[in-house]
Amino acid sequence: MSGHNPFFSIIIPCYNCAEYLPECLSSLLAQDYTQWEAIVVNDASTDNSHDVASRFASQDSRIRLLDKENNEGLHLARKSGTALSTGEYILFLDSDDAFAEGTLDKIQSEIQKYTPDILRFGLLCKEQNGMSSHAARDFETWANASSSASNQKQLLSEVFISTNEYGRDWHVTHKAFRGSICRKAFDAMTGSRLERAEDSYEFLVLASMSNLEVTNTDIRGYVYNIGRGVTTDNMLSPDKFLMSASQIKSCWEEAKHFADSTESVLVKESATRLKERLTFTLMNEWKDRVSDNDKIEAAKSVAPIIGEVETATALMRFARDGAYASIEYLNPSTSAFLDWAALAEELTQDVHVLPVSYTQMKDAASRHIQEFKETQDLHKRQKKQTVKIFVSAHKLVSTFSSDIFQPVHVGSAKNPTRFPYYWSDADGENISDRNPRYCELTTQYWAWKNVDADYYGFCHYRRYFDFSDTPHKENPYGEIMDDYIDAKAAKEYGLDDTNIERVVRQYDVITTPFSDLTEIIDEHGTPRALWEAAPLLHDDDLLRCYRILCKMYPDYKEDADAFFKGNKACFCNMFIMKKEIFFDYCSWMFPILEEFDRNTNYSAYSKEALRTPGHLSERLLNIYLMHHKRIGSNWKFKELQCVHFTNPEPAEELKPLDVFDKPIVPVVFAADDNYVPQLTTTVYSAMKNADPTYFYDVVVLQRNIAWDKQERLRDFFKQFPNMSLRFTNVERELSGYDLSTNNAHISIETYYRFLIQKLLPFYDKVLYLDSDIVINGDISKLYNTDLQGKLLGAIRDIDFLANLNVKHGKRMGYAKNVLKMKNPYDYFQAGVLVLNTKAMRERYTIKQWLTYASNPAFIYNDQDVLNAHCEGEVLYLPWEWNVVHDCGGRVGNLFVQAPNDIYDAYMRSRNNPQIIHYAGFQKPWTDPDCDFASIYWRYARETPFYERLLKRVVKANEPKILEEALRPKHERAVEEDNPIRKIIDPLMPIGSKRRDTAKAIARKLRGRE
Repeated sequence: MSGHNPFFSIIIPCYNCAEYLPECLSSLLAQDYTQWEAIVVNDASTDNSHDVASRFASQDSRIRLLDKENNEGLHLARKSGTALSTGEYILFLDSDDAFAEGTLDKIQSEIQKYTPDILRFGLLCKEQNGMSSHAARDFETWANASSSASNQKQLLSEVFISTNEYGRDWHVTHKAFRGSICRKAFDAMTGSRLERAEDSYEFLVLASMSNLEVTNTDIRGYVYNIGRGVTTDNMLSPDKFLMSASQIKSCWEEAKHFADSTESVLVKESATRLKERLTFTLMNEWKDRVSDNDKIEAAKSVAPIIGEVETATALMRFARDGAYASIEYLNPSTSAFLDWAALAEELTQDVHVLPVSYTQMKDAASRHIQEFKETQDLHKRQKKQTVKIFVSAHKLVSTFSSDIFQPVHVGSAKNPTRFPYYWSDADGENISDRNPRYCELTTQYWAWKNVDADYYGFCHYRRYFDFSDTPHKENPYGEIMDDYIDAKAAKEYGLDDTNIERVVRQYDVITTPFSDLTEIIDEHGTPRALWEAAPLLHDDDLLRCYRILCKMYPDYKEDADAFFKGNKACFCNMFIMKKEIFFDYCSWMFPILEEFDRNTNYSAYSKEALRTPGHLSERLLNIYLMHHKRIGSNWKFKELQCVHFTNPEPAEELKPLDVFDKPIVPVVFAADDNYVPQLTTTVYSAMKNADPTYFYDVVVLQRNIAWDKQERLRDFFKQFPNMSLRFTNVERELSGYDLSTNNAHISIETYYRFLIQKLLPFYDKVLYLDSDIVINGDISKLYNTDLQGKLLGAIRDIDFLANLNVKHGKRMGYAKNVLKMKNPYDYFQAGVLVLNTKAMRERYTIKQWLTYASNPAFIYNDQDVLNAHCEGEVLYLPWEWNVVHDCGGRVGNLFVQAPNDIYDAYMRSRNNPQIIHYAGFQKPWTDPDCDFASIYWRYARETPFYERLLKRVVKANEPKILEEALRPKHERAVEEDNPIRKIIDPLMPIGSKRRDTAKAIARKLRGRE
């Protein structure tokens, strides 16, 4: 080696790795780049690692050997090696790993481009000792995730503070560190032995002293032999688990000690988060590697080491997960999670102030445990039922409050997701995998083979029997049509268990009506003609099934002929039968379908044609029943009408979020499909300025926002890890109310805010915001307003207050005589509200609110309702939180008539608006020059719907564009300083084909061509 310092110093700690050290050192000797030194730190190995290292050192002077007399662990080995280093950059290489060919040359080239303090490069995983390829690829993908260049704040935040529980990696391998910083950092590090998570502490110190990290994971230079020396699949005894806990604790204690020695709030927060992450990892080991018999003992013993609250929080996390998983399976292998939750409460019983992380985790665990218990209780009751009516469903749907109606998840053999409260047609002996062909018959087969009852019934998630004594009007298809599966429908159609059992036990067989096909279903006349009229069914299939039937059961031929030539049939494959009849029917019907199935090539069948066995069974049921009527089986028959529910989807029930490390701020918006671009801009502005130490539960109340737009929004807002975005349909809640608005620029969505107290019952306070605002301030500050027991917090409405002072006195008369307000000057604007939902629930019902809102005399609809019924129960907030813009020049023409103090307060708020409200007919997306529009567009142009907003600007200004902007040739369409150019130029650049086309259209419209 020349007299110059090497560019790279490579530190190789080694303890009893003689078997792998030659591979490691040979990978260095094979590098094209030569300006390096390697320092092998032999940590008092008891094998022949010294001899191997010495042999390589004797062959190449770039390799140096440091022998330690006492084994001190990986951290101190790195510290000792770093102290001896002289390179401009330092890399750490474990002795059982290696560098890929050409790695140093690639790293050196990358460093020359950017001269970073840290260069993060990629790795290759080679699975060893039986490590699964899947695990290796997963780790490789995680470790090689790309990232942009990071300054110190970004680096610490992404690695340690990120809410992503897996975050960015803190390994000191597959990174190159500036030598001067690395030596300074390790010199500042502890001289105590550290094991297990030592590199988390080391990287915290290194990152806190670095100003720039650059990443290029396309350089797959570090060869990580995953599985060497790893025993993660082995079980841990309680003693070994506690040893791991003590080792990991040493790492976070050293991290805290270092952070406390700095003045950096960021480093201190990073150390705090490091402890949480390490505790998370440690307790995962408790869950995965401590035997079930030792878990409680180990958890009790680890609590004094890592903390009672920390242990309890982890136990509640596992209780939550265990209970949730058990809800999906009706016979859970263990309910140990109940003991874990009990131990967590025991550990925290003497803690007076519990952190949010524990209380929110406990709430989530308690909810899932309650659901688990309810599911268990329900299925115990259902098993005891001797009358069972199974409801086939392939998705979550509404169900009636009943033990007799028992939902079954059909086709679940090919769907790993189980539905809470549902049975599964894949349990026991089953044909669940045939569901694409057999439809609801997979439920019938499962019930036949696995369930004991006196009566077996079958419905469809959309169709139920009408058990009432009242005839109901049917549609041309012989069905009663209704909307929702709810308590109202249960009462209407007698769908309660007592009534159902009373009816069922009077009969042997119950079906839907045998209707006349000359009168219903397009009047085809016969079952055969109806089949032949179905465009997606094959006529030959019906004939083949008929022949199979006649061959297997010749005595049924007469009944089959009578059925197909007749004009009566029952439909929907709905029936209820006594046990012996049901078993006989299944023994008769399924062999016919199996024979048909064996002899049918479905390869060219459409999705509907693929369901032919299901369609055939509907016909077979009719033939079977007709046969037994003909031969005099003396069964007591009953026909019940069929109710078809058009909206079987469950009422959307919002549930509390499982968020544990941050206080939650619930924020509610209301929007329709047309308002999605504006909604996006509003939410984006809120999150851009939101305090990251809070978690924001953003809920959008809607009725018609397209699914693809919902998905687009969810994807866009993934950039904010401290928020969730949820949409809930409020159609059902509003049904039955006559709601309309008296202003063209106010939509029906304005009433949705009345639903908040019911839809979010788990929040005592909620922030409601309109969707025509932008938010420059931190909404957590607004949310944290102490409402002092009032119903809501709001900002006075200067527009309304100014109108009160207009000479004609109409608004004053309206406020006093219609709204019945004692002090009309207390009237507030309802676009920004801090709602005391707990108090509102105690004071008013949703029915009351919506009944009030149906009053056609109100001018401002919901806003008037709130003012009329909340007067005296309002906390008035600073004007800055709802600064309405100057719509149509109202500031100078109208607002000046407001009371002097009100006007002055409003004008001051315009200098520092925390929320700008574009209330009124003039909006930035209709008039891009309106008041505060530039602030709106600053946020809007960063959203995925920016182009849609531009399109609306153009549409709103179309007449002006055609008349003023697109003048004849040689005449400048728009002057340089004309604001209309802001609209035209981005969409139709000068000289573009689009602009020429628009000009031609304009000339034609004006008769110039």
